[in-house]
Amino acid sequence: MTTRRAIGLMSGTSLDGIDVALIESDGTRLRVLRSGNDRVAALGPTGYRGYAEDERALLTRALRDAEAVTARTDRPGCLPEAEAFLTRAHAEAIEAFLAQNGLTPNEIDVVGFHGQTVLHRPREGLTVQIGDGAALAQRLGIPVVADLRAEDVARGGQGAPLVPVFHRALAEAAGYAGPLAVLNIGGVANVTLIDSGGGMLAFDTGPGNAPVNDWMKEREGAPFDRDGTRAAQGRVDEALVAWLLRHPYFEAVPPKSLDRHWFSHKLAGHLGTADGAATLTAFAARAIRASLDHASERPTRWIVAGGGARNRTLVAMLQDLLDTEIVNADALGWSADFLEAQAFAYLALRSVEGLPITFPSTTGVSAPAPGGVLHRP
Repeated sequence: MTTRRAIGLMSGTSLDGIDVALIESDGTRLRVLRSGNDRVAALGPTGYRGYAEDERALLTRALRDAEAVTARTDRPGCLPEAEAFLTRAHAEAIEAFLAQNGLTPNEIDVVGFHGQTVLHRPREGLTVQIGDGAALAQRLGIPVVADLRAEDVARGGQGAPLVPVFHRALAEAAGYAGPLAVLNIGGVANVTLIDSGGGMLAFDTGPGNAPVNDWMKEREGAPFDRDGTRAAQGRVDEALVAWLLRHPYFEAVPPKSLDRHWFSHKLAGHLGTADGAATLTAFAARAIRASLDHASERPTRWIVAGGGARNRTLVAMLQDLLDTEIVNADALGWSADFLEAQAFAYLALRSVEGLPITFPSTTGVSAPAPGGVLHRP
């Protein structure tokens, strides 16, 4: 297979902005660089387009209006406006990225466009990511692979998490033999457990940043708890955390996935700001720890990425709970901030090559499944 250049895009459940990342791959292997005795994947440049307050407010309204959706094509309320904005913003993000890196559209083979998840109910066979892949391809003049979750859900899978096959490619490029855990803490947290034989088990561990972000927005008008500062000032309500962990989700056998709104910040509504932040942060950490109940081998290393990797209080809690090596993805030459965008570039390449992007042990799909819809300009 031919090595190609792909750009990946990610707008996550934290609603902070659009991540842009370039990789080169044939859809199976990642190019490897060596630094002394270390091997790292040769990953390309990255970029970011943040959302303004009014843009974030529009997407927040879209999440609420999406609760009325009963079919993937439904666009009630402000969803048409949000979808048009989201497509335009992603186009702007790529155009700025190309200009900043001296690239032209002709030098990019494909774009992996995740869109914005506004509804995820796989048990009902329903997952909705807004964003117009055809319009994005037409504006950019670059082929776009979109709708990366829909095929998996249609085949009985959870449609999430999608990134484990990229996690494994990164681990192979680095020469890690496992057992290894790659933890992404976005609005929802998900883990890929890679065993010594290269087998993968992946699932959403539980809430990540979303409840704390919503809590800080409501209490202080802040988009998130920077560095976990407010959580560090508070006291964990242990009884509430223990009660939350009795939710049936944590007993369910993976693969399994969550909608962003399954666990609301309002559950801590009786607490002060710092105590609520501490409690919601501890809930995320304990849910991650509970993921070990499903591991065939205990990981000897946890690699942490996503916005939660910058939350010092959360990472300190994980260090106490997991009692093993925890490494920020940046320290390995990966990217804590752009790992998912890189993954969607990789998935787009696999989609173009007709390779599976989801597997029975990662989403619960009945057999390894392709995914994505290709839109040509």
